[in-house]
Amino acid sequence: MLRTRFVSGPHAGPMGSTSVMTGYAWRRSVVNGLALFLVAALSTAVSAHHSFAMYDMTATKTMTGKLTRFIPGSNHAQLIFEVIGPDGKPVMNEGKPLVWGVETGSAAAMARQGVTVDSFPQGTILTVSLHPLRDGRPFGAIGGALINCGTTLPAGGCNEKTGKSFLAPAN
Repeated sequence: MLRTRFVSGPHAGPMGSTSVMTGYAWRRSVVNGLALFLVAALSTAVSAHHSFAMYDMTATKTMTGKLTRFIPGSNHAQLIFEVIGPDGKPVMNEGKPLVWGVETGSAAAMARQGVTVDSFPQGTILTVSLHPLRDGRPFGAIGGALINCGTTLPAGGCNEKTGKSFLAPAN
């Protein structure tokens, strides 16, 4: 029940009286306002975190490259690499090395699985399976194993037999 009382005098509105909330109505208004604020804040945080709809989860690419940058992040970490061919030389695209990136879980989750800036320093040869972006840009979401092969491409390529595998599902 909303209780009001009418006031006249200097605090009155243009009609000569104003409604002033008392006790229960005031507390209810404050609680409703706080609830509205929390719902808005939480929905903003949830909508700020993207879904994986931008990735083609039906396609998987496996690529080998030389790590150029490891970007740790609270929501997702990213590994940026220059794609290399079976001969260990960079794959070229319009006169420049072809650069791809892969998004992983959070840096904290990755660290629990052994993937850190220290375990994957710049220059590391890696092989990664990823789900590419639907729009064709050279980026994807982790879609399988991440293999670290050190700083030189092993004979036979960078694979589970020649490198250390991370993030592979347990068989």
